Amino acid sequence: MSSENDSSVDESAQDEPVPYEPAQYDDGFGDGIGVGPHPGPWPEGERYDPELLAHGDRRNVVDPYRYWTREAIVADLDTRRHDFHVAVENWGHDFNIGSVVRTANAFLAKEVHIVGRRRWNRRGAMVTDRYQHVRHHPDTASLTAWAAAEDVPIIGIDNLPGAVPLERTVLPKRCVLLFGQEGPGLTEQARAHASMVCSIAQFGSTRSINAGAAAAIAMHAWVQRYADVPEPS
Repeated sequence: MSSENDSSVDESAQDEPVPYEPAQYDDGFGDGIGVGPHPGPWPEGERYDPELLAHGDRRNVVDPYRYWTREAIVADLDTRRHDFHVAVENWGHDFNIGSVVRTANAFLAKEVHIVGRRRWNRRGAMVTDRYQHVRHHPDTASLTAWAAAEDVPIIGIDNLPGAVPLERTVLPKRCVLLFGQEGPGLTEQARAHASMVCSIAQFGSTRSINAGAAAAIAMHAWVQRYADVPEPS
């Protein structure tokens, strides 16, 4: 995958002026997260990072990836990523985008697509974008062209007139889940290019739910149907 599509080497995106981006998951939260220096003998193999083995691993990664290099973690994730993509419109620097990326990493999305502005607020991602492939599209037409070339349908998620209930819909196994910004939701262009728009059932007084929460619900709907969920240990 080219460097343009991998946020870990997207230098232009790394210049985003956000107020705070933790270098480690526990930055500013104490010393209780992760593991300290490896007691030895050190495990062998190129996947292990000598610096982490020597000084400890406080990153936001699951325990099986402790002391692994970032490149080794990404390579392992690439062998089992799921068939859904996540796309989010970025016209007004929505702070929810980081949360969407973090959830996409948790549910092992194939890729995250940023539509609109290249730079996005990384704070909510909690550095999980280092392990998630991120592709940029300057506009909705570009995303649509990419999806057509890959033969992947675009499924909009928004509570719009004519939308079908997500709870009663079977999502395609290969798809792009497209989300709008907090407040305005999907743009007219996004609605026009989506093959289907799904709504999320709500029962209270609020007109909408948080964009990051909506993205998590939609991704989990895909996971419930298609993911190989392990039996409890």
